[in-house]
Amino acid sequence: MGPLTGVKVVEIASLAPAPFGCMILADLGAQILRVDRASGSAAVTAPAGPLDRGRRSVAVDLKNPEGVAAVHRFAREADVFVEGFRPGVAERLGIGPDALLAVNPRLIYGRMTGWGQQGPLAPRAGHDINYIAIAGALEPIGRAGERPHAPLNLLGDFAGGGTFLALGVLAALYERERSGRGQVIDAAMVDGANILMSFLHGMRAGGMWPNPRGENMLDGAAPFYDTYETADGKFMAVGCVEPQFYAQLLDTLGIDASGLPFQLDATGFEQTSKLLGDTFRTKTRDEWAALFADSDACVTPVLSPWEAHEHPHNQARDAFVEVSGLIQPAPAPRFSRSQLDTPTAMDAGGRDARAALTNWGLSEAESQQLMDRGAVR
Repeated sequence: MGPLTGVKVVEIASLAPAPFGCMILADLGAQILRVDRASGSAAVTAPAGPLDRGRRSVAVDLKNPEGVAAVHRFAREADVFVEGFRPGVAERLGIGPDALLAVNPRLIYGRMTGWGQQGPLAPRAGHDINYIAIAGALEPIGRAGERPHAPLNLLGDFAGGGTFLALGVLAALYERERSGRGQVIDAAMVDGANILMSFLHGMRAGGMWPNPRGENMLDGAAPFYDTYETADGKFMAVGCVEPQFYAQLLDTLGIDASGLPFQLDATGFEQTSKLLGDTFRTKTRDEWAALFADSDACVTPVLSPWEAHEHPHNQARDAFVEVSGLIQPAPAPRFSRSQLDTPTAMDAGGRDARAALTNWGLSEAESQQLMDRGAVR
């Protein structure tokens, strides 16, 4: 029922960024057939989870010419094809862009890699931390005088990777409405991480990010943009950059502003941070959360991922859903007319190759033939 209803996507199974991008497409209504790579009699896949939701799947032997032919058959029915191989691997398997665009000239072919299709690092291995490192996205993250700290694998894999892959697919689908032609998307995590740093480049050029790591307004130096420990060992997040919000912070904490340095006076940051820290340690996280709940002080509790679904705001927005017993984030964004379905587990909880193939548009005879020939396991 989502805005992408009717769009058909073939996804070659991989890890993290491409599955996340395809999850976004599935959440928005796209029909996705995931091709798991078969090895012997077993499919080689990652453990099932939220990134796999909204798909049907088949296990295909890509070393078998019949399996390659099956992928070509799937691509014939598809609007989008997504793979996450190193450059050249899809071509060697016979499922590269030239081969599939020859089968379906309207196909949008999405390539998800870390380093991109060209450049000296293109053939090399890497992970999120490597991609964001050379994008300049890792170096600013951390406390002053300490080493850079990896922000999980959020910036490269998901923000700079899967999200930009999905964005590229949507843009290419829109362009196809005018040209009638498919094209190839080179979605590189390093490129996505680079563009995520646009704001910081602007801050630097404007003289608002002059200092080393941990010594600027938004990286932990300023007392009004930081986290503070509470009496129960948990934390509150403070983000009151504007003076009127900062005043509300001090008022709620019961601190007399007249005894403090000016908010933006960096020479007084240490004094103010200590006072705020001492004050926050006098109550528990949930006690402070209740005091700040109706305030514009920009102060919120720091929740674990496993607590987030319990927060009243998330509950009011139905921001989490339960899929096969697992609580997970709900699809986003929201639309005024296109109602998003509640996600389902991959294959609706069970694997059925015949059902996946017929759902994709193959006849019963074609489906049986693919299984008889060992192309689909």
